[in-house]
Amino acid sequence: MKILVTNDDGIYSPGLSCLAKCAAEYGEVIVMAPDVEQSSMGQAITSAKPITYKTSPIHFEGMKAFRVSGTPADCVALGTHLFEDIDLVLSGINIGSNLGNSAWHSGTLSAARQAVLFGIRGIALSVSVGEDEPDFDALEPYVKAALQETVKEHEMELLNINFPRHPQGDIVWTCQSIRHYDGKVIQQQDPMGRDHYWFTVFPIEEVEEGTDRWAVKNGKTSITPMILDLTNNRIWENKTGNKI
Repeated sequence: MKILVTNDDGIYSPGLSCLAKCAAEYGEVIVMAPDVEQSSMGQAITSAKPITYKTSPIHFEGMKAFRVSGTPADCVALGTHLFEDIDLVLSGINIGSNLGNSAWHSGTLSAARQAVLFGIRGIALSVSVGEDEPDFDALEPYVKAALQETVKEHEMELLNINFPRHPQGDIVWTCQSIRHYDGKVIQQQDPMGRDHYWFTVFPIEEVEEGTDRWAVKNGKTSITPMILDLTNNRIWENKTGNKI
C-alpha cells in the first residue's frame, strides 16, 4: 500500500511525525505537508501563483518527505500528481479537535476530502487539546488502534477521526454533531493602538449523544463516516419526484 500523509499544522508538527510513523506499518509512506501552518484553511487551493516543494527539513526515517508552499488540498493534489498509485491519504494528526461544524473549515479534514475528490480514500485524524500540548507518545497506541479499525475498510471513502486528550480505549462510530454554534467577532487593539479582530466559534447547545462531540467529551475515540454530496435529498426528491 502507498500512503500519502499530510496535515494543516505544517511540516514541523509532532502530530505529523506520529501519524507517519504509525502509517508506515501499512506500507510505503510519502509525506507532503505545508511549509507553514494552514489551520482552518478549509478546501482552499492555490490558483493565483505556482506551487513549489522542497525536501523536508525534518527527517522522517525511511520515508520521502517534502514541504509544500501551499494549502493542505494543494499538498494532496501535488502528491498524487508526483507519485503514482497512491492508495490512501492520511491527514493529521491535527493539534486540536475537528468536531461538528468545524468540518466546514478544517484544513485537516479538507485534505482527506480532496483525496476523495481524486478517487482516493481519505482519513483525517485530530486530537483535542488543553493547556498543554498533546503527548503523542502516549497517544500512539490509540492512533494505531484507530488505523487498524479503518485502513482496511475500503468501502468507507472519507472518515473523520477525533481523539480525546486522554483516550480511555473505546472506539465508537459516530455521526457529525450539527448543533448551532455562536460565532463572535472580538475586537482588540495591537501595541500600536490599531484595531484587530478575532473570530471565535463556540457550541451554544448541549452535545447530542452518539455524535462526535459526545464521544470525545466522554473520553472515546470518534470515527465519523462522511460523504461529499451536499444535496438536500428530501427537497430534491420532493421537487423532482425522483428517488435516490
